[in-house]
Amino acid sequence: MTQASARQTAPATAHEGQAHPIRLYLVCWGLLFVLSLASYMVDYAQLQGLLRWGLILLFMALKAGLIIAVFMHMAWERLALVYAILLPPLAAIVFMGIMIAESGYTLEARETHFSAPE
Repeated sequence: MTQASARQTAPATAHEGQAHPIRLYLVCWGLLFVLSLASYMVDYAQLQGLLRWGLILLFMALKAGLIIAVFMHMAWERLALVYAILLPPLAAIVFMGIMIAESGYTLEARETHFSAPE
């Protein structure tokens, strides 16, 4: 066997035995179906207010996490790579939360200091 033909067959043999079982994907599909059903049930039950949006966001985050873990293979990646991919969006979410908490104070200060005198 020549060196060129060895390089052509090497990738095919390097990935043997690394396929995930079909059962994993079927279970994931089933969980996504159940989470989507639960999300639709929130609307069917006509929940309102913070409970409704909290549940919808919870189900959305669970579905996104499941898709990232299984279909994007993040569950099998090195921890450093997982941190490199997931920490920047999480930090952005934390900073957005801080800005939302601060926005009430800023609005009140503007209304107090920039309103027309009575």
